[in-house]
Amino acid sequence: MFISEAYAQAAGGAVAAPGGLESMASSFGIMILIFAVFWFLLIRPQQKRQKEHKKMIDALTVGDEVITAGGICGKILAADENYINLQIAQVEDKPVAITFQRLAIQAVLPKGTVKF
Repeated sequence: MFISEAYAQAAGGAVAAPGGLESMASSFGIMILIFAVFWFLLIRPQQKRQKEHKKMIDALTVGDEVITAGGICGKILAADENYINLQIAQVEDKPVAITFQRLAIQAVLPKGTVKF
């Protein structure tokens, strides 16, 4: 209404072709570069952490002191393929144990960390 439309014109009267092979190749190159950056900064380190966690979970044995994802510390009393019995306290010389899935274990603590 108040602003008139303006049209750009190529220098020398030549009309530039929109798009073109160079434009498509540079766009494709930029997409590959962005994917490579995501791969090396996000995806690869996450896969590495998952492998280390799986290796730690598979190496758990009776007597290890661990901390769960919920923050509960304890000593492993029994372990099978999917579950772990974790002693979290001791009442009148009897252990108080709860059962966790192996995947709920976040880290293995140094021996002597958990005191009952």
